[in-house]
Amino acid sequence: MLLAVAAWLLMALNNKYVYTAKTVLVYKNFPQKRAFHALQSDTVDLQVEGTGWQLLFARLRVKPQSIAINLEKLNNRNFILFSEQLFNVNRQLETSQKIISVKPDTLYFDFSERTVKRVPVKLVSNFSFAKQYGISEDIEIIPKYVTLSGPEEELKKIKDWPTDSLKFTDAQNTTVSRIAMTQNKMKNVSIFPTSAEVKVPIDEFTEKTIDLSLRIINNKDYYNIKLYPKKVKITFLVALSKYQQINENFIDAVVDLDEWRDLKHNQLRVKITRFPDYCKLVNIVPEKIDFIIEK
Repeated sequence: MLLAVAAWLLMALNNKYVYTAKTVLVYKNFPQKRAFHALQSDTVDLQVEGTGWQLLFARLRVKPQSIAINLEKLNNRNFILFSEQLFNVNRQLETSQKIISVKPDTLYFDFSERTVKRVPVKLVSNFSFAKQYGISEDIEIIPKYVTLSGPEEELKKIKDWPTDSLKFTDAQNTTVSRIAMTQNKMKNVSIFPTSAEVKVPIDEFTEKTIDLSLRIINNKDYYNIKLYPKKVKITFLVALSKYQQINENFIDAVVDLDEWRDLKHNQLRVKITRFPDYCKLVNIVPEKIDFIIEK
């Protein structure tokens, strides 16, 4: 009896059956002059003819997990028929499987004029440096812009294009990396190029102190004003490679007379209005200035 049941079960599992398997569509051969937007889900039901073994395990492992669909016909019309592509789709399956039909059989697409837009690349980063090290110049991204192609209404929403996250820790030397652009999730928008080269200049930093003359702003009534002291000491961190280059010509320090006129302060706070991007301010001595106004 057991042998008979086993033989029957083996024969049953070797027979052909029709079962349904869900799969995801992957589009290829996009129309070059037409932007499109799919009007249905990118998941379809495949009516698959396969063995009982495949039917038994279909819920555990569906093959294929995705199928490629050729969109070349969209150059002349706004729909794709699966029935026209069954032969090529079946070539993507296991030899023992055969797709009989697809639901839905027709995919419809909405079209608009394809436009082109350039947007800046936005670097996504997470850096940490060894003690006393840091970024010493502007980070270089090549190219600085990517070219997007797609529907105008979609491109209007895009102001920049982020990269994948660039990470490194305890850095002490300039690094050059090839980083991919973040994955494009919009099927009707294409991006070029898909990666960029990023140069991160890194140098050791040291302290430097300079004496800086103060400038008075908002002296609207042209008062004769005496400051005490007339200069302040600015201490900052600067890259060793730029230590000799950075001097008082790169920094502006001011006091604002509106603090006395409008806010009635009896001391004026020192403000830095110009400062090198990749220097790091440590302190200003003194931070507030005494003054005498001669009317």
